[in-house]
Amino acid sequence: MRSTKGEGFAIGKTRVVIPVGQNDVRIEIGGHELALTNLHKLFWPQQGISKHRLLQYYADISPVLLPHLKNRAMVMKRYPSGADGPFFFQKRIPEPHPDWVETCEILHASGNRIHFPMIQNLASLLWAANLGCIDLNQWYATCDEVNRPDYLHFDLDPGPDATFQQVLDSALALRSSLTELKIPAYPKTSGSRGIHVYVPIRRGPAQKQVWSFAKELAKTLATRFPKLITAEYRKSKRPAKHVLVDYNQNAWGRTLASVYSARPMPRATVSTPVGWDEIERGIKIEDFRIDNVPDRVHRSGDLFHPLLLQRRRLRLEQFL
Repeated sequence: MRSTKGEGFAIGKTRVVIPVGQNDVRIEIGGHELALTNLHKLFWPQQGISKHRLLQYYADISPVLLPHLKNRAMVMKRYPSGADGPFFFQKRIPEPHPDWVETCEILHASGNRIHFPMIQNLASLLWAANLGCIDLNQWYATCDEVNRPDYLHFDLDPGPDATFQQVLDSALALRSSLTELKIPAYPKTSGSRGIHVYVPIRRGPAQKQVWSFAKELAKTLATRFPKLITAEYRKSKRPAKHVLVDYNQNAWGRTLASVYSARPMPRATVSTPVGWDEIERGIKIEDFRIDNVPDRVHRSGDLFHPLLLQRRRLRLEQFL
C-alpha cells in the first residue's frame, strides 16, 4: 500500500517515516535513538533530491536490502556534500559512534586490526546514510569467515567508446558461458555504467581461489568474444570499444556497490536486480532510481533472494 504524500513507500509490514519539514530530527527505531541531520541538504542538486529523500529511500527498501548486508563488514564511502561533492573512504568505524552499531574486526596483512561497521538493522543503515554514505559497499564474506566468500561476481565495465548495449551483450555472453558450466547467475545494474553478475557459492574456497576462477573465466570470455570483451586490466593496453570483465573486483578487500544501493549519479540511480529477459529486451541504467525501485520491488519481489539461500549454491571446488 502507498503511504500518504511525503511519507515514503512501505515494502515491509512496518513503515518507518522520517519527519518532513525539519532539518534535524531525533527518531527511535527498534529501541535505538538516532539523530538525523541536515535533512534539507540537496544531495542531487540538479534533481532537487535532498538527503531526506535518500534516507527515506533506504528506510523504504530496508526489508529487502538488510538481509544482503547482514553480518558483513562495511567500507564506508562518504559524500558529506552530496553526490556532486568530494568523497572519501573510511574503513574504521567513526568515533564517536552509537554503541548499538556492531563492528567486525578484520586482521590485515599489515598487522593492523580494523573494526569495520556492520549494517545489521534499519537504525544502523540510517546512521550510515546520515554520515553521507550514498552507496553501500559490503564485504564479500561474512564476519565469521572474512576470507571465504559466499558469492563471486563479474563486473562488466564499458571501456572507452563502448556502448551500454555492448555491456548487455557481454552479460548475455557471460550467461551463455556460465550456462554451459551449469552455473546459475543473477544480474543487477551497477547503477553507474555497467552490469554486475553474481554467482552464489558454498563457502569453502579462499578469496584468492575465487579470484583465480573469475580471472580464468574472464580470459576465456575474451578469447571467445574478442571483438566485444576484454580481460586486460591495464588501461594502457585495454582495447577501445570493448567491455572489461573486471575479475579483480573479486580480490581480497575489494567491494562493489551493494544490491539496492543508491549511487552518486545524476539521476539518483540504484544498483538493481534485473531478469535476464529484461537484459535481452534492453534496459538503461536510468530506468532504476530511488523514486521507482521500491515500487518495482513491491511488484516483483527481491530478484536477488536466491543469493540468500543455502540450497543450490555452486560448489566452486569442482572448477579449481
